[in-house]
Amino acid sequence: MKMTTNRRRLLTGTAALVALGLSFGAAGAADKITLRLSTPATETDQRAVALATVFGPAVADFATYEPHYNASLFKQGTELEAIARGNLEMSIASAQELATIFPEFSIFTAGYLHRDAEHQKKVFAADFMDPLKKKVEDELGVKLLSVMYLGRRQLNLRIDKEIKTPADLAGVKLRMPGSDAWQFLGKALGASPVPVAFTEIYTALQTGAIDGQDNPLPTNRDSKFYEVTKQIVLTSHLVDLNYVAFSKKVWDGLTPEQQATVQKAADDAAESGRQKQLALEAELEQFFKDKGLKVYTPDVDAFRTHVQKAYLESDFAKTWPEGMVDKINAL
Repeated sequence: MKMTTNRRRLLTGTAALVALGLSFGAAGAADKITLRLSTPATETDQRAVALATVFGPAVADFATYEPHYNASLFKQGTELEAIARGNLEMSIASAQELATIFPEFSIFTAGYLHRDAEHQKKVFAADFMDPLKKKVEDELGVKLLSVMYLGRRQLNLRIDKEIKTPADLAGVKLRMPGSDAWQFLGKALGASPVPVAFTEIYTALQTGAIDGQDNPLPTNRDSKFYEVTKQIVLTSHLVDLNYVAFSKKVWDGLTPEQQATVQKAADDAAESGRQKQLALEAELEQFFKDKGLKVYTPDVDAFRTHVQKAYLESDFAKTWPEGMVDKINAL
């Protein structure tokens, strides 16, 4: 099974680091360290901007923040492995990536689970999240510092066909990342998901290798997908998130004061990015209309019913912590 294989490979690599005694050490904390971030995001992405303008300056007394964009340092999907092996300090990790290692994280990949950005933040801070965070730290060597609001994901298509219900997506080649969780979401929406790396989406749309892709509106603008598409369907099928992932080895080598500074810097950056992303989403519908795209809302209730039914009947739901859906809904 893919999840088991990925988990075994990553956890074995982490255990090897411990066996070799490669710890950051108290002596290292006295020196200014370099915190390299690897992300497939563009430099103008609100998450990237927030980390560069808020996180970086906040830790500057003891660390140099060094971001690498457009998957230029590590290939998308390999960042957590790089952190686990001691080859990277930070990444912007998705729940979908974590679900390939820890299946229970697939609950946060399910469509129509989080209600909005504020609800998402409350879920991350809730007590019932603590065991999941600890498991990632203990078994992978990755500390999840904060949750970042990526935005409400919408369908962005190069075809003219009007989409009102999931049935209208039958046969539509929808780009989704390659993990099982992402591919399942594409199927749950009614489409035919195609695995394509983020950095290859523009060309795939341009050539017709795919019929569409799904991302929040600010991402669509930043990556100029509007240049090669014709419509945006406001399904809001996923209130998407990322985690600020940090090397536990590096964290343990920091002083308590430095740890507090890093934590506050991550939270402040996440909040800055969240607010700017929300403001952008409110503005961008008109931006895309001005660019000549058709922007409209489909039968969201039909999508919600179809997607939720698919998840509840899937193997993913069997891995979710008992009672967590109810706890999330109760917040």
